[in-house]
Amino acid sequence: MKDIFNQADTMEILNQIDKLSPSSRSQWGKMDVAQLLAHCSAFNDIAMGETFPPRGWLGILIGTFVKPFFFNDKPPARNMSTIMIVEEKEFETEKVKLKQKNITSQNNGPEKCTSHPHPFFGKLTPEQWGIGLYKHLNHHLNQFGV
Repeated sequence: MKDIFNQADTMEILNQIDKLSPSSRSQWGKMDVAQLLAHCSAFNDIAMGETFPPRGWLGILIGTFVKPFFFNDKPPARNMSTIMIVEEKEFETEKVKLKQKNITSQNNGPEKCTSHPHPFFGKLTPEQWGIGLYKHLNHHLNQFGV
């Protein structure tokens, strides 16, 4: 499986991000492209141990059981429950921020991943964080047609 700690996979993601523009439109969901970039950066912050959101009750109840349905070769379902970014964001700022976070994650490698549980899935290995980062980014970039 692809993961953000593989340099070629990171380059693929960075190239996808570069194809976005302020006029990119979502094929599903409610966030605009700048909000989406901020959302993806927030997920990266969780994986790298920069933020520590608590586990929600739904994740505590079923997160561990549905983990195998995410960490596989199938794309995630559209319109899954997510952390929404509702405030306005500036596209270029968010684009630069997300690209830099992915470069840093790739350079730091799996050993810099958090040991704090994922807010939905619970405990993840560093390898699962890498796969999750890639898969989450790719899913949302596909949402915007890139």
